[in-house]
Amino acid sequence: MTTPGAAKKGSVFHRLYVGTGAFDIIGKRKRWYIFFAALVIVCIASIGIRGFNLGIEFEGGTQIQLPAHGSHGVITTDQAKQAYADALGRQPASAQTVGVGDAATVQLRSETLDENDVAKVKQTLFTELQPIGSNGQPSAQAISDSAVSASWGGEISRQALIALAVFMVLVTIFLALYFERWMALAALISLVHDIVVTAGVYSLVGFEVTPATVIGLLTILGFSLYDTVVVFDKVKENARGILGLTRRTYAETANLALNQTLMRSINTSIIALLPVLGLLIVGYLLLGSGTLQDLALVQLTGMLAGVLSSLLLATPLLVDFKMRDPKYKQQAERVRSRRANLARKAAAREDEEDDFDASDDEALAAELRKEKAYAAAASVPARTPKGTRPQPRRGRPSGKRKR
Repeated sequence: MTTPGAAKKGSVFHRLYVGTGAFDIIGKRKRWYIFFAALVIVCIASIGIRGFNLGIEFEGGTQIQLPAHGSHGVITTDQAKQAYADALGRQPASAQTVGVGDAATVQLRSETLDENDVAKVKQTLFTELQPIGSNGQPSAQAISDSAVSASWGGEISRQALIALAVFMVLVTIFLALYFERWMALAALISLVHDIVVTAGVYSLVGFEVTPATVIGLLTILGFSLYDTVVVFDKVKENARGILGLTRRTYAETANLALNQTLMRSINTSIIALLPVLGLLIVGYLLLGSGTLQDLALVQLTGMLAGVLSSLLLATPLLVDFKMRDPKYKQQAERVRSRRANLARKAAAREDEEDDFDASDDEALAAELRKEKAYAAAASVPARTPKGTRPQPRRGRPSGKRKR
């Protein structure tokens, strides 16, 4: 026996797969606007107040690396940080294990250190941890250091901004030519939202921003744009010739397009997020690679923001932009007038049926005559169409023989 709750849940999934416009996304667009506006405000406030946790590539500094295996066993990041603190009296900026097996190493990152400080740290790391070199014996030469300039990260950021600007210009031209200007504007607003929200999440959570993060940010824009274009293409298909029709308004047509592509967007997002989650698990838990972790984090955050904005922000914005046109306003008025006329006719028919009074002899007699006429008309056999001959009756012979 199916419970009411299960039936209700099943009906929701049925409507989701059928896509008949049962989910009123466009009609509740003011709620989505409030949600996205609050989200963007929180992200911008976090960026302005907390800023970003910039990696060593952007701020510059010193990186010290040593094998993750010592004479006393595996060297952990906590042990390496404690040795660093014993040498200089302060903690490093970050410490992580990179690689697996015999190739695993521990990386310490800090602000720029002079030669004396670097020598102190390396000597303390060797004394306390005894890292094993390539010859299988503890070796001070197994500990290496490198200075990272902030100009390298700045150059990557500058190139990424140039690529982002070129991408935005090309996307605007493509959407304006293939669709129309209002669709291009709505898609661009959605893209800007994705960038701001992704950056805000990094600021709120405190993820480290590296060149891999910047590169990953550019990859999510294409995903968000793809989902938006799929929805807009369905809107364009459904709205063909709508100004001459009175069946649906433009808002209802766009809402129907959203429902028809909703399940496809969800499936596409899930399939796209699975390899990203795999990249995050492999990069962070198994390999301990910071680059893979940074790529996976920014793609995971950006894809989720892109799915929400393409479904709940881009299309509602498009509807509001289109409804500024007087032609679409007039079409919506004609749709409402047609529905009002149909409602009045339906109400009039219901009133005629409700006006029947069985206590009135004349009304009762008229109603009985009408029912008899309906019954007589229903009992009349259908006529044989002209030009058709009756089929001979088949069956057993009667036993009579023709003389």
